[in-house]
Amino acid sequence: MARKATNKLLQKAKESKSDEFYTQLSDIENELKHYKDRFKDKVVYCNCDDPRTSNFYEYFSSNFKELRLKKIIASCYRKQERDLFNNKEFESGFFYEYSGTQGEKIKPSANDIIHFKGDGDFRSSESIELLKQADIIVTNPPFSLFRKYVDQLVKYDKKFLIIGNINAITYKEIFKLIKGNKAWLGINLGRGISGFIVPEHYELYGTEARIDSLGNRIVSPNNCLWLTNLDTSKRHENITLTKKYFGNEIEYPYYDNYDGINVNRTKDIPLDYEGVLGVPITFLHKYNPEQFEIIKFRKGNDEKDLSINGKCPYFRILIKKRIQKNRTDDTKILVSDLS
Repeated sequence: MARKATNKLLQKAKESKSDEFYTQLSDIENELKHYKDRFKDKVVYCNCDDPRTSNFYEYFSSNFKELRLKKIIASCYRKQERDLFNNKEFESGFFYEYSGTQGEKIKPSANDIIHFKGDGDFRSSESIELLKQADIIVTNPPFSLFRKYVDQLVKYDKKFLIIGNINAITYKEIFKLIKGNKAWLGINLGRGISGFIVPEHYELYGTEARIDSLGNRIVSPNNCLWLTNLDTSKRHENITLTKKYFGNEIEYPYYDNYDGINVNRTKDIPLDYEGVLGVPITFLHKYNPEQFEIIKFRKGNDEKDLSINGKCPYFRILIKKRIQKNRTDDTKILVSDLS
């Protein structure tokens, strides 16, 4: 029986440090169509991408005029090894810049690419110099280095749209950005990202693993997301609340170690409860910072995991409804009442 391609597959990549998950063009198109007005006169840097094969580079170069881009830079990491006999490095990272002046020629040839002196790792000084030139970073970074990758983007104050594992939400560094409204989830996650192209040496885990019409080997972990700080209209849409707490208290037990109630599903957030609620991490996909305030993640007042009758539910985010001013008469009302 085929095994489900979930955390097991991504964990194997993390342990091996290979991280060879390549994004399909269809998934890039499905996400990027929501940000097309963000790229006018911008330099886009895809710093984990071979410009000869990357679908990120393919998307931006093919849509260069439509997006009204200024320039695309794509750079590629190459592990540097030494010849045992001549003690010479025989591979290096490289990059390519596309500015639309190349006419109909979009794909670079071997003569077009520029070699780094080093391996082209996104943390290298050469790659950082290119990063400084860029306005927006768009790519699928190594999952095993996700924290370090995002930390670099924050350090250099860059706009970004990147793919990561859903569990990245639970990293304290990432959650801090989300809580501070400095990063948020994109449009698609889970099954909204249809799968990744993997090399021959990767097992095709799961019933959704397949080989496409072009011979690409595809795995579908179904547990990935887009993380971004590019604004979209979706993150300003209120969650419609229909459930009620009063009269259904048994469905919303209190935590042992925090003054708040547990909510198992985002759609079950009650419209008539004004205290703190613990919601699943998938809430963040529908999170509107104008409707809710994030209080903290996972821990109770004793800094132990939130518990109910001694048992801990899966990770919860503690939130509270915001109070907004009515724009017509300045009367303060609950945002949920505006739904």
